[in-house]
Amino acid sequence: MTKVAIIRCEKNMERCPLTNCFRCLTEKKEAFSIYEDCVLAGVFTCRCPGDVTVNLSKILKAKGAEAIHFCTCTFAKKTDEGWVMKGGGFCEGIDEIIERVNKETDIPCVKGSAHLPKEYSLKTWG
Repeated sequence: MTKVAIIRCEKNMERCPLTNCFRCLTEKKEAFSIYEDCVLAGVFTCRCPGDVTVNLSKILKAKGAEAIHFCTCTFAKKTDEGWVMKGGGFCEGIDEIIERVNKETDIPCVKGSAHLPKEYSLKTWG
């Protein structure tokens, strides 16, 4: 069973209780469909400009996390037509943040959680 952690964006934390991320993880849907079986290892909120993310990820690794997912809201946005890549999400530097986390912690990282845009192909590091 893979122990999965989630890092979300502070810009969405007062609007989103992660309900769909948790549901998708439990049901192994959306970005969590890559696992045969998984369980939540922990959750952190990234604060701009993302400098704390490596330290948060090291804590998650020490607590047993084997993979870290960065929420879809970091790179996509919700519209009347659903979640889309056009216009981006809350974090302009999300790819660099994920790459740094993967490099400095050696934890596989996944860009996405619930609500994956139709045109999005899941991107992973490690």
